[in-house]
Amino acid sequence: MVTYLVQVATGGQIGSASSDLISIALVGVNGESPKQLLGDTFPAGSVQQYNINTPADLGQILFVRLYKELGVPKDNPWKCNYVNVTSPSGESTRFPCYMWLSGLMTMEVQEGKGILLTHGVNPLIVQQRKIELDRNREIYRWKVYADGAPYCIDASDAKELPPDARFSFQKYASFSFTLAATGLEIQLKGFTDCTDPWTDLNDINKVFLYKKTHNSVLVSQMWKEDSFFGYEFLNGVNPVIIRKCIKIPGNFPVEQEMVAAILGTSTDLNKELELGQTPGPNNPIFLSSDPEWDWTLAKIWVRNSDFQVHEIGTHLLRTHLLAEVFNIATARQLPMGHPLYKLIVPHLRYTLEINVLARIQLIGPGGLFDEAFVTGNGGVPVLLKKAMDELTYTCLCLPDDIKERGMESVPNYYYREDGMKVWLAVESLVSGIVNYYYKDDDMVSKDPELQAWVEEIFTKGFLGCTSTGVPSSLGTRAELIKYLTMVIFTCSGQHAAVNSGQFDFFSWLPNGPSSMRKPPPPVKGAATYQTLLDALPEVNTTTNAMAVEWLLSHEPEDKRPLGNFQNERFTEETPQAIIKEFQENLEGISKQIQERNSTIQGLTYLYLDPKNIESSVSI
Repeated sequence: MVTYLVQVATGGQIGSASSDLISIALVGVNGESPKQLLGDTFPAGSVQQYNINTPADLGQILFVRLYKELGVPKDNPWKCNYVNVTSPSGESTRFPCYMWLSGLMTMEVQEGKGILLTHGVNPLIVQQRKIELDRNREIYRWKVYADGAPYCIDASDAKELPPDARFSFQKYASFSFTLAATGLEIQLKGFTDCTDPWTDLNDINKVFLYKKTHNSVLVSQMWKEDSFFGYEFLNGVNPVIIRKCIKIPGNFPVEQEMVAAILGTSTDLNKELELGQTPGPNNPIFLSSDPEWDWTLAKIWVRNSDFQVHEIGTHLLRTHLLAEVFNIATARQLPMGHPLYKLIVPHLRYTLEINVLARIQLIGPGGLFDEAFVTGNGGVPVLLKKAMDELTYTCLCLPDDIKERGMESVPNYYYREDGMKVWLAVESLVSGIVNYYYKDDDMVSKDPELQAWVEEIFTKGFLGCTSTGVPSSLGTRAELIKYLTMVIFTCSGQHAAVNSGQFDFFSWLPNGPSSMRKPPPPVKGAATYQTLLDALPEVNTTTNAMAVEWLLSHEPEDKRPLGNFQNERFTEETPQAIIKEFQENLEGISKQIQERNSTIQGLTYLYLDPKNIESSVSI
């Protein structure tokens, strides 16, 4: 008789404990142990120890098989963090799980060493991974979200998601409380049902007396300044639109005398333009030299347009929807034992539930977009399709995007400066992991699970469109490193850059109106302060939009900042050392950003400070 010492760790979060019957079997190269009952008491945060007896030595343990019986009177899901097995010789092997077991089910958990199916893998491992992926493909199903848009998860309600994709109790409670408290505040103040226009812009400050930030206060003071209008395209929440103008558009209807005072005597606009359209009486060109309210209203219209492009193209498509595609494809094509699964999965946390909730409560029929946003009531799919037409691999890879837009040397472009630091730190992490597991390019091209993952992202996320430049397969380590860096940065740094500052920049309504009640002015010289008030959204529309912006800008409890690998999925020393170096790099970047911000008088750019970057798209 041979005895193995087994330790079973239960998750520490609320709801992880279980009183259902749990059994285990050890599967080794020389056979497997009989199924053995562990018990029915697994307190949250506990690590319990058992002796598993087998007739003979099982050799190297390849995976453990966990059995969960149905609970009485109802199912009691169990969160297993890991299983640790110590052999009779004293050798210890960790089997990281960090998954929920619910209902009547069996789960096989591979040892923590990352394994590729490129050479000499035990057939039992191959079979185990096939079973795991077959099961996941039944659970994580694709469905069409909108014509011309990325596919999404086949779930019309968050309750239809598997337990591993759901919010923790802590996050759900925090999210729900923030949503309810914010809505209650504006309701008690009488804003919810008020359809009147604003009579004084200063009254907007009364909506949230205590929900203010350093930057939001400054924005409300600076919003009319032309310098701030330009600054926002560099360091606001949509810093990916601005580009260097190489050639003036041929139909750009601006004449020399309009801008002579700005350009000076050394530049002749007519030599740089080829005028193809003449401004009509109802299509005026607004200039900074125009009367105050003409120019102010013109800038507000630009801000309104940029607001819509940001919310649907930059924010929804390029972070939320792509992160959802990465999430589903990972569950369907990369088993838990694959090293890239271990690397990617921290950056997919809670994305499916937040997106399902968004499709119901925000951008779905009757949602807040219908109530407060001009892109509501059918506009989201239209703008989303247009944004898809412009989506490229280049725009998702920060160094390439900066270069393509000609923004390499523009000063005080903090999105670029901080973003590149974070990108390079992620790239260093990815490079270390890839080069450790993939010894040459051949291993990349011959990894069937990796190639299936990349192909599914290409077909379901980018609809098989080769013009995007997105690869459908990867042939070298360099290509893989770039691709993985893009995936992780999209889910973490990029989302932080385009989401976290929404309340800062948009809570002052004129700087980011979610809708407009009047068309753009057809003539100059007629705009007044009252004209501006009449054009802006009414009170309840404004406050609904502000509530959304507050909610989206404040990550609920149960946060995991970039670099937080709380779930230890890598058990080998080298990957653990690479992760530690990554965390140290992020700490250094954070210190640099904080030191810079301490010297800035005015608006501070803090959205790409690693301490403020959530690891995943989870809000």
